[in-house]
Amino acid sequence: MRTSGALKLLFPQSRAAHMLQAVFLNTAGGVTGGDRLSIAATAGQDSHLQLTSQAAERLYRAKAEETGCLDVTLTVESGARLDWVPQETIMFDGARTRRQFTVDLASDARFLAVEPLALGRLAMGERVGSGLLHDIWRVRQNGRLIFADNLFLEGDLAGTCAHPALLAGHLATASLLYVGPDAEAQLAPLRAALGPFGGASMLRENLLFARLLAPDAFDLRRPLLPAIRQLSGTDLPKTWML
Repeated sequence: MRTSGALKLLFPQSRAAHMLQAVFLNTAGGVTGGDRLSIAATAGQDSHLQLTSQAAERLYRAKAEETGCLDVTLTVESGARLDWVPQETIMFDGARTRRQFTVDLASDARFLAVEPLALGRLAMGERVGSGLLHDIWRVRQNGRLIFADNLFLEGDLAGTCAHPALLAGHLATASLLYVGPDAEAQLAPLRAALGPFGGASMLRENLLFARLLAPDAFDLRRPLLPAIRQLSGTDLPKTWML
């Protein structure tokens, strides 16, 4: 394990002997223009690694010519499982951030990814009028691309996100991806957990994808927490409950 710069990694004590939990934190307090952050982790053969964050990440206002970057590279070896379950990312007005997620899975690996996003904080009266957010997801299994997703928001975010085909005026959303042999069995209970503002589908054999909308980050957690418990098969990280 090696950390440098503003990114740190903690390993809290866990009662789950079968699982290693790692908590990452950004001591800079957030991401702004010019920042370059990267996280790389591997779940070794027959292991179980859970990655989460100490707190919500924040994307701060940046100059028009500068974009903050976060690169996440995850590898899950044979018989292993990796859960990527950070707390929500809060985007502020004028933020400019590009995030790239690259995941490589063995043929029998299991993988859970949860990415919550909040456009400001409703209780604080915050609104995101403009900015840039570019999320790029690429998941491969045995070298074969099995999932790709691009989210590109730029310019008038308030107007764009009000469109019925995007967030329909909601300020918070979450994406959930699960890869495993029991994915199809998880579909019905996941749909029930997500409620009327969430949807889940089998995109291919052993691959389940879902999205969820909510008025703000607080309301997002109500259906999201039981959904994470169901897909992870274990308790939520304690940092989520602080």
